[in-house]
Amino acid sequence: MAAIVLNRGALAHVTRRDFLSTAAGTALATLTAGQLTASLPAAQENSVPHDALPIVDTHVHLWDLSKLRLPWMSLPKGKPLAHNYLLKDYDAATAGANVVKTIYMEVACDPRQHTVEAEYVINLCRQPGSRMAGAVIGGSMQSERFADYIKEYAQNPYVKGVRMVLHDPDRPKGMCLERQFVENVHLLGQLGLSFDLCMRSAEMMDAVRLIDKSPQTRFVIDHCGNWDSQSTDAKARTEWERAMHEAAAHSNVVCKISGIVATARPGHWKPADLAPTINFCLEAFGDRRVFFGGDWPVCTGVATWQQWLAALESIIASRSREFQKRLFHDNAVQFYKLS
Repeated sequence: MAAIVLNRGALAHVTRRDFLSTAAGTALATLTAGQLTASLPAAQENSVPHDALPIVDTHVHLWDLSKLRLPWMSLPKGKPLAHNYLLKDYDAATAGANVVKTIYMEVACDPRQHTVEAEYVINLCRQPGSRMAGAVIGGSMQSERFADYIKEYAQNPYVKGVRMVLHDPDRPKGMCLERQFVENVHLLGQLGLSFDLCMRSAEMMDAVRLIDKSPQTRFVIDHCGNWDSQSTDAKARTEWERAMHEAAAHSNVVCKISGIVATARPGHWKPADLAPTINFCLEAFGDRRVFFGGDWPVCTGVATWQQWLAALESIIASRSREFQKRLFHDNAVQFYKLS
């Protein structure tokens, strides 16, 4: 089938729903990010189709730089994001999509501000009419003082879990297996909270070892295990797949289908570049232990939120509607105990 080519002028008259219904199969796989209909401005796609699946976005970053200090913004990759991203901005970015609930994801703020961040997002969740239904807050998992901090929030209905990113340059390999770190992960399980695993793909076996040590804690593997969609390293891929399979063998582990678009080549990617890793994760974890995450605004270095959604919709288009509803909504509602 010939490649479909749409210019930006044509896109102004096509909704994402129309696009997905007419550009199925191999033709869709030829589209580049710039050609996806999800690039439409919010004003041009402001109504939700009556049959659109409900979406729980389990990975939403927000920050108000008048309240939070984000050290990573001083790095080259952080500078394009060095301005406020607020609820109103997320609403604009997702206009026209049937997002019914969201989960806030910690933003790697200055560790001294973890309490400030937690209070900030809890307040957002409490706002009348807010779609934000919960939060995965930041925490210093290597700290002996972590227990005192997290116990302050363990009974808060909006606090669902904790994340500490492990792929930052100052986080050494094996950090998650240190005694204090493991004890704190144990504590999360005792308190009924989850832990998000966001780490280098080459270190996924460390994640498996941590999971083995913490059978009472529920784990979320972020960003499809952080595999780089541009990588051609077959040996590394085999090792990563083995670790992911071992993680998936544990019933207390789920996989978040998120973040992978951020590893694609800006301006030159297509859904087919992401499909092998996404489909691998969906098969490894099954239809009841996967859920969607937008990773906004981090995703915008490569794609808009709408482009990422459209790409994922195209990749799973051949799967049953029941499967898609679990991925986009039901599994997250169950995991995070959302009303």
